[in-house]
Amino acid sequence: MENTKNGVLNVLDTPLELCSCKPKTGFFRDGFCNTNMQDSGTHVVCAVVTEEFLKYSLSKGNDLITPIPFYNFPGLKPGDKWCLCVSRWKEAEKARVAPLVDLKATHKVALKYVSLELLKKYAFVIV
Repeated sequence: MENTKNGVLNVLDTPLELCSCKPKTGFFRDGFCNTNMQDSGTHVVCAVVTEEFLKYSLSKGNDLITPIPFYNFPGLKPGDKWCLCVSRWKEAEKARVAPLVDLKATHKVALKYVSLELLKKYAFVIV
């Protein structure tokens, strides 16, 4: 599998990078936070989920914790990367439970909904 999505840009105007294959994420379940017109949720933010965020998401009716074998979904645990809906990430940010963001793996379309400045405040950086 390639490590970048050719021709697709991230919020830093560089090629969109892989978010996660373990677990496999993205609207297309190819590991990238890519999108198209059928993606009504706009799953473009590559987040590093936390316990706090997972509990928040569950309280909003989106259970990302419980495995669903039928869909080959293992359930998320803190530290997993996952392509979130940009609206849910913004909502979580307002509630002060937003997870960190992998800017290189976050699709540029996220900038239609949230500023780069705000995303940078939550930048996940591997040291």
